Amino acid sequence: MPKLTDAEIETLKARLDPLTYAIAFEEGTERAFTHPLNTEKRAGDYHCKVCGEALFKADHKYESGSGWPSFYDAADRGAVDTKTDHKLLTPRTEIHCANCGAHLGHVFPDGPQPTGLRYCTNGTVLDFRPEQSER
Repeated sequence: MPKLTDAEIETLKARLDPLTYAIAFEEGTERAFTHPLNTEKRAGDYHCKVCGEALFKADHKYESGSGWPSFYDAADRGAVDTKTDHKLLTPRTEIHCANCGAHLGHVFPDGPQPTGLRYCTNGTVLDFRPEQSER
């Protein structure tokens, strides 16, 4: 993950709303079933709200029942980085924007085929961009 300078972090703190900042840089989590992107069904792409990098495609999104936007694959293989999260009793795999390092959520091995993965994301750190014809 890229390391942000203190000046970059202060700039982001001033630009982002408190919840987005807390999730992206303090590895927080929004409450389940609260973000509108959980039920978003239009065609388009999901980008990092911090840096604008493309992270997920709408055609990889599915209803997981978890209460958070879930995808079975990232937009590109290099779009998302992972690291082990030891905050709970059992380790989990955190996902971060590979470009800016913003915390996105976690990935679990209980998703649908073809990957079998569930990228469980916080909608707060995503910027949905509908396809041109959908706007």
